Amino acid sequence: MNFRKRRHEEPEINLIPFIDVLLVVLIFLMLSTTFNQLTQIQITLPSADAENQSTPPDMLTLAIQADGRCSLDQRALGTVSVASIAAALQAAKVGPQTVLVIAADQNVRHQLVVSAMEAARRSG
Repeated sequence: MNFRKRRHEEPEINLIPFIDVLLVVLIFLMLSTTFNQLTQIQITLPSADAENQSTPPDMLTLAIQADGRCSLDQRALGTVSVASIAAALQAAKVGPQTVLVIAADQNVRHQLVVSAMEAARRSG
């Protein structure tokens, strides 16, 4: 007997009906969507005037070296002490808007930096 071999067709998913259904669902969702306008809070923002811009504050740099010597804007003050730094800051006529930058060496004892901060606090 001569049997013919059947041709086995690979099963495949037909995507055309799936795409049709998705298109209908998409159209339905687009038509059923309601567009609401969100309520907004009305606020009045301040405007900047060129004449009101302040000039940058004065800046002083207090450098503390690893051996304990300090300088205020490149002027040597000697060793770090609260009294010497406070006197130097008052002599420099430090105002309330003056910024003091304390630049300490990485090997400086922490107490010296704290003393410099205390002197800055005392001088205003």
